Amino acid sequence: MIRFFGTRFFILPLLLALTPVLFSPQLDASTELAKINHTVITLEEFNRRYQENLKFFPLKAPSKKAVLDDLIKRELGVQEAKKQDLDKSPEVADKINTVLFNSLVEKNLTHEIEALRVSDHDAREHYKTAPIIRTSHILVALSPHAALDDQKRALAKIKKIQSELNLKKTFAEIAQIYSDGPAAPMGGDIDYQTKDRLDPIYYETALNLKKPGRVSEIVRTPFGYQIIRLTAIKPWEEVDKTQVKRAALEEQKNKIFEKYMSHLRDRAQVSTHPELLSE
Repeated sequence: MIRFFGTRFFILPLLLALTPVLFSPQLDASTELAKINHTVITLEEFNRRYQENLKFFPLKAPSKKAVLDDLIKRELGVQEAKKQDLDKSPEVADKINTVLFNSLVEKNLTHEIEALRVSDHDAREHYKTAPIIRTSHILVALSPHAALDDQKRALAKIKKIQSELNLKKTFAEIAQIYSDGPAAPMGGDIDYQTKDRLDPIYYETALNLKKPGRVSEIVRTPFGYQIIRLTAIKPWEEVDKTQVKRAALEEQKNKIFEKYMSHLRDRAQVSTHPELLSE
């Protein structure tokens, strides 16, 4: 139970599930449980929805009286909001559209997603393409929206640093001297990281080095210009298998979602103007 300005508000799924059918001025008044102006809450619908939503309260179910009280307060608030024309607000409309979008995804994809299973073999195959890696880097910080002159200066600086790597100093020493990154005091070492914790360009650049000890060419990421050193790839035998299975499952969920959205896009007329975006 969440308290908001001294009032009980039960978790959102309960209220959302109850709202569409409980409140209706057209329902039979003979089973009327409560009436708020012209909006009726029937006993039958309340009991049915209440039972369906008990799963959201596994430890201690709220009393029916408490839920009814909260629903009345909610309906009073909704009616007052409509009197103040808040339902015509663009911000409110955007929030409603977000609820509709999430409801669409839940309605059409939940069954397929709940059927997903990740075996040990699936997890191992996933790990081959997305291993946990340890890297070090040298960063010359640059805003994604930097002016052309700033980009030129940053590029010149990272090229000068790159030339230093061909001398006798180690990668860690160069990082300590020149890198703008927070890991500079550690020689640029950011320890072991999973794929989802790293910028995609950074991760793919490091992974493409394949062998620990190799150093990348200069790459541009959202953080600036970087030179990356692959230090290690954690062996399968040392990883948390549960963590890998979780990552593999998320990847499968994303594939289902993207396939569904691609299907919707194929049926729609969509035009974009990416040239208007500033990088």
